[in-house]
This record gives sequence, structure tokens and C-alpha cells, in this order.
Amino acid sequence: MVLGNFPDQFFWGVATAGHQSEGDNRDSDTWFLENVTPTIFVEPSGPACDGYRRWSEDLDLVAGMGLNAYRFSVEWARIEPAEGEFNEEALAHYEAIVDGCLERGLAPLVTFSHFTSPHWFAKRGAWIDAESSELFARFCGVVMDRFGDRIAAAVTFNEPNLPQMLAWAGLPDFITALTQETLDAASAAAGVEAYRAGNVMVPADFAGMQTGMTNAHLAAKAAIKQRRPELPVGLSIAISDDCAAEGGEAARDAKRADVYDHWLRLAREDDFIGVQNYERLWFGPDGQLPPAAGSIINEMGSAVDAASLGGAARYAHAVSGVPVFVTEHGASTPDDAVRAAFIEPSLAGLLEAISDGVPVLGYCHWTLMDNFEWVFGYGHQLGLHSVDRTTFERTAKPSAGVYGAIVAAQRAAVPARA
Repeated sequence: MVLGNFPDQFFWGVATAGHQSEGDNRDSDTWFLENVTPTIFVEPSGPACDGYRRWSEDLDLVAGMGLNAYRFSVEWARIEPAEGEFNEEALAHYEAIVDGCLERGLAPLVTFSHFTSPHWFAKRGAWIDAESSELFARFCGVVMDRFGDRIAAAVTFNEPNLPQMLAWAGLPDFITALTQETLDAASAAAGVEAYRAGNVMVPADFAGMQTGMTNAHLAAKAAIKQRRPELPVGLSIAISDDCAAEGGEAARDAKRADVYDHWLRLAREDDFIGVQNYERLWFGPDGQLPPAAGSIINEMGSAVDAASLGGAARYAHAVSGVPVFVTEHGASTPDDAVRAAFIEPSLAGLLEAISDGVPVLGYCHWTLMDNFEWVFGYGHQLGLHSVDRTTFERTAKPSAGVYGAIVAAQRAAVPARA
């Protein structure tokens, strides 16, 4: 396949998240939830990928692939481990990552909330708490005051719609029950009436959490823009490429209305909408259809389909009306040959969308290395690098070379087109 030219000013990156790679995020809500009994998490995160100490090595991996952008999250629980108390060491740590990016020619793309929050915030009820938006905006302001002058883009929230998306995934009833039991156990252990978290959520809380995160996004954006009006700010949502087979339009549209449309409409006043796409799903008159016979199936049970990325980008732009930033895209599979073969045709579909008028700012592959995949623990692999679970040594997979070669060809073509 010969890939055409992407726009000259295009972010080619890879994405990571603090809790999933750093390790020992002990003051966070997720750490607390991992360690109660019972818990929805199959295993605790523990040291993760030891990324908090190995961040410089990881930036070298990103730069070594020839990329020009790095998306990472700042951990609120590290920066504000106790309410109103800000940790100088943690701020200096993330400032060093920003400066390390710039030294390597990488644009720092910062996520302010990648699911995790401080333990004290969860004890207050998280995003249901009446003061949640004010507390989050204060945190964002502290971060911006420290190194916001040097970042390239800000993502306020990562996948605030994921609980609704998972509710459409046909999960067995015991999952909802175990989620409630996890929250009940955490509430009891923390000595509060309702311990709540952004990525372990029951349907009864969906509406309140959505309202809270919506208000928090607006407050955070205002705090960021107050300090740097020109900085691009948006949020990222989980979005499948939902397609309708004959008679499936109503089912597809019902999912879109429930899972995406609130956030896409909210993004109309933002600088971009972050698209995080992993699958294409088909709907018939009776709901979601099983994967087609002969499909390559990922670890989530859906088909690996390179056409999904372009379709998701088209839909996100059609509803939001703002530029798209692919802040995550990848394949959950232990077979790296599948991942390696998936990247170029996915990008070809994205380029077709660009050619048809969809403005796309950049592409970040998820993820730099195999890491802690939330409730699934270390059992799912989405990394361009493997990680030895004992020594934490990173080893490039063939897919890292494939992606790096694509980016090298794109970046080499820019001077010729200038």
C-alpha cells in the first residue's frame, strides 16, 4: 500500500496514561479500588511499567521511532495527594517530562484526567460532588501555572463516556453487580457513604457523573484558557465506528444518542474533539450483530477492522463541527503481526476522510508499551513495545518499526512539499 500525504502540520504521536504505566499511584481512587475486597479488577496495578522512574527512557523510545508528539497524563493524585496540598516533587516531575519532550522534538500533549482521581476526591463522591468542577479547575490551574506555557495541546477528560459505551457491550449481569460490590466495599473501607470513581461506575450514577464531568470540563477549559487563550483544548471520547446493516439504523442511532452525542455537542465550543477508536460494530434490527465469519477477533471480542478509524473520525466531525484529533487508536491483541498489518490501512482510511474535508490535527497510537489495562490487569496487550514484568525492560515489537517507517516517510515528504 502506498500511503498518500498527510497535512504538513500534523502530530504523529503515541499515547500513554499515568496510572497505567507509572506504578505505585497509591493516593489515587483506582489504587484504592484495586485493593478492596471484592474488586472488579482482576489484579492490582502495583509497579505497572515503572514508568515514573523510567520516563526519560520512554521518551527516548518515542523519539527513536521518529515521532513528533507524545501524549501523557498528569496524575492529579500525585500532584494533590491531600485536598489543597500540592506536591512540589510531582509538579517538578511532570515539568521535567514536558521539557524532556521539547528537548527531543516532541510536542507535549497533556491529559489532565485520564480516569484516575485522588482518593480524597473519590471519598467526596467524585464528579457527583457539588464542588467537583471547582476542585478540578483549581488543579488544572496549578498545572498550567507550572508548565502550561510549554505544552502543545490540552485534553481535559479521557473517555468520560466509557461507562455508557460498556453498558452497550452486552456484558453479563454479574459485572454490574461486582462493580456495585466494589464501590460498596470501597465506601465501607473509606468510611464514607458513597465512594465514587470516574472509571468504575454503575448505571444509577451515569447521569450525575455526566453532569459533573461536563461542568468540570467547562471549568477546566476556562482555567486553561485564562492562562493561555491560544492553547488548543478539547476532550477525548471513546467512539466505535457504528454501522447499520439493513434495518439497523434505529439501533445504531440509539447507541449514538446514548453514548456519544452529548459529548460531541459539548465539543462544538472546543478547539478539537479527541477520537479514541478501537473497533467497528454493526447493528441490525435487533441490535448489535456478531463479528462476520472469518474476522480476526481482538481481545475485546470484536473484529479488527482498519476501516473503523476513518468512519469514527467522519462521524465525530459531522456532529461536533470541530477538528478531530485521534488521541488513541490501536488493537488489543497478543499477535503483533495483526497490529503491524493494521496501522497503515487504518491511516489510509483516515487520510481518505481528510481528503473528503474532515480536518484532522494528528494521530496518536495507543500505546507505547504493554501496560495496566484497568479491570483487565496485564492480560491485554496494545503496546508497540513489550515490557518484562520482572525487569521492566522495554523491547520494540515489529509494529513499532512499521509505525516509525510510516511516520518517517510522511515527515520526509514535508520539505519536498513546502
